[in-house]
Amino acid sequence: MANNSFDEHRRFHSARNLSEAELKQIHDREQFLKEHEGHEAMHAEMLFIMFFTMILAQIALILWSKYFSPSYQAVTTFGMWLIPFFFCIKMGFVRMLVFWTVFTLATLYVTYRATRKPVEPSVPRLVYKYFFFMYKAAYLGGVLGYILMMADVLGANALLPHPEAHTLLNFGFMLLFYALYYGVLSRDFAEICAARMTSNIGYYSANGIPLKAPSSTICALCGDTLKNKVDPSFRLSCEHVFHEFCIRGWCIVGKKQTCPFCKERVDLKAMFPTPWGRQDVLFSHFLDMVRYLVVWQPVIMGTVQGIIWALDLH
Repeated sequence: MANNSFDEHRRFHSARNLSEAELKQIHDREQFLKEHEGHEAMHAEMLFIMFFTMILAQIALILWSKYFSPSYQAVTTFGMWLIPFFFCIKMGFVRMLVFWTVFTLATLYVTYRATRKPVEPSVPRLVYKYFFFMYKAAYLGGVLGYILMMADVLGANALLPHPEAHTLLNFGFMLLFYALYYGVLSRDFAEICAARMTSNIGYYSANGIPLKAPSSTICALCGDTLKNKVDPSFRLSCEHVFHEFCIRGWCIVGKKQTCPFCKERVDLKAMFPTPWGRQDVLFSHFLDMVRYLVVWQPVIMGTVQGIIWALDLH
């Protein structure tokens, strides 16, 4: 019956000189409309379930992150780390698996060093340098990936030997994805390392009073002296002084916007007066939005599919 119907479409549209592919596309479209004829109420119900679930899930995530931040952060980081890994195994993305393995080994090593007691003098500098490097690499990779994608859209791919392959677009998209994914994951691990490391040093406590009082000559974020010519210091509005490199890593990479000791809110505009410095802050906020798309959006859409399947609306 299907072949007869397709033959009828072929004869009917033959006068329009349509190709076989176009004829098949028209036939498939008409078959789809015929199969879904009279299902408008079901489609509206499915759409309502999707929007209702997404709104409810968003509210739940906001409340979870607000009142149970440690568990929310742990689950999100774990999901960011493992979900793409299993997806790459399923799809056979070898390149992504190689980068993921290298990043995991390096990050776990830095995390292990940062969480040991007592904190070695060289560890804070290692932690902030590593995660700041990852952050800058993600920033530059994202910008370069976007430029390459726009170059392909504007026709620059025609200058390459095989323009039909869209090499610039593919490579740019890969760079953008890697930059966003590893940028988000680096910030999550950096937050864990910064909190544990400064807490072990003694000048910071997430909930209670720090074990040590701040000193005018010691950086509370790394435990090293402030009086050296290599690392300039930075004084916050609360009058507590830190290495400029350390407080930048604490605020941008470690996602902390309060003084490590007294919890007073840090004025990021005063810390980054130049437009280039503020770009780091904007990029860090953008990375936070990506986390929702990578971890929670697949979970929400999977929940929607499960509800639709349970109600037999497929």
